Amino acid sequence: MLPVMALPLHGSAARPHPADAAVDVPRPSLRVVDAMAIIVGTVVGAGIFRTPTLVAANAGSETAVLLAWVAGGVVSLIGALCYAELAATFPHPGGDYHYLGRALGRRLAFLFAWARISVIQTGSIALLAFVFGDYASQFAPLGPLSTPLYAGLAVVVLTALNVAGVREGKTTQNVLTAAEVLGLVLVIAAGLLLPHAPRTEGTGAAGTAFGLVMVFVLLTYGGWNEAAYVSAEVGGRRDIVRALVWSLLIVTALYVLVNYAYLRGLGMSGVAQSRAVASDLVERAMAGGGRLVGLLIAVSALTSANAAIFTGARTAYALGRDVRTFSLLGRWRSGPGTPVNALLVQGVVALALVALGALTRNGFETMVEYTAPVFWLFFLLTGVSLFVLRRREPGAPRPFRVPLYPVTPLVFCATSAYLLYSSLAYTGVGALVGVAVLTVGAVVLALTRGRGPGEQGGQ
Repeated sequence: MLPVMALPLHGSAARPHPADAAVDVPRPSLRVVDAMAIIVGTVVGAGIFRTPTLVAANAGSETAVLLAWVAGGVVSLIGALCYAELAATFPHPGGDYHYLGRALGRRLAFLFAWARISVIQTGSIALLAFVFGDYASQFAPLGPLSTPLYAGLAVVVLTALNVAGVREGKTTQNVLTAAEVLGLVLVIAAGLLLPHAPRTEGTGAAGTAFGLVMVFVLLTYGGWNEAAYVSAEVGGRRDIVRALVWSLLIVTALYVLVNYAYLRGLGMSGVAQSRAVASDLVERAMAGGGRLVGLLIAVSALTSANAAIFTGARTAYALGRDVRTFSLLGRWRSGPGTPVNALLVQGVVALALVALGALTRNGFETMVEYTAPVFWLFFLLTGVSLFVLRRREPGAPRPFRVPLYPVTPLVFCATSAYLLYSSLAYTGVGALVGVAVLTVGAVVLALTRGRGPGEQGGQ
């Protein structure tokens, strides 16, 4: 099977794959609203019900809290504009993997795909499934293994829906995202209906703690880059730009409003000391509302998990088209319009991580968390790819160009570098887990070198 990246990397990337006439490949099947549902559903996860407490505990005032959430939206929008140029210019199901390969070489791209498939994306799916399991168990416990059983069931059902077809996958995402947004609107309404709690100051130092505050905020905004993996399935090239911009405007509005609602209903100290801030707020507004919030968090976890399953399999598919050893993953079924094999393998890996998590829950969560340095490293390198591709492929048609170039991508790279440094500082020795993942990937790369068509005529 000829790989996408076997095309000359210094030529026009927009040309069709030479084998497209002979094999099934992704076709435009997603509308702007479908892409927005994936982006919003990925970003608005369980984090917005947890990190506001950490933000309030480290911010100096209510004003600082709200400014931090606005700043998080602005920084995320800057990054999204950089991704919008890459996705509109080089639409590809591999997303970051494709950009890194074109700009910085196939070997680096392989390591990214390896880390994403082996731990980062599948680990995220497993953790989100565990969050769903925790809250589903509160409504209908299944015994001592209730949480992992629900987690495994979530992985199986969501994977099956996506295997059934892109229509089933996107419909599930649209419904779950609508329910998630409606739930957040209800939480916001509960806070706005309550009398304003007494204003109090936070315990964080405005200067020294604001960096930590932004780490929490930007982690909560994370996930918008998953739009890159569906760029080849969105109709018009500028549609992915619209989807990214509108999605982040919606998410920013929701995040600022829900944090204002938290502060209004519970006060600064109440938010900072709460262990379940949304539950406490809704319970104060309506007796028994805590169970409603539990249901909302379960839906949010399912929404993000389905989006992670939808986009994660696209990376595996792209890798399978480039490396013959993984060619089983690089098959696209035109009937359902999905990479069925990649979805199935991804589901098996996620289930294995769920099983591992059932045995060593804390160790598993820590392992996945400590892959954050790897994530931010590749995020930074994707930003660098924008500069490289501007220089290397100046003639490539660019339906959208990031405004204020090169300032905007420089800000994005600087932000990613800061979060890479922060993740290394906070994880310490634990960052070695991410290094181990990359090391194993390097060994696999060495063993497959020269066997796949992705090694032909390249860099």
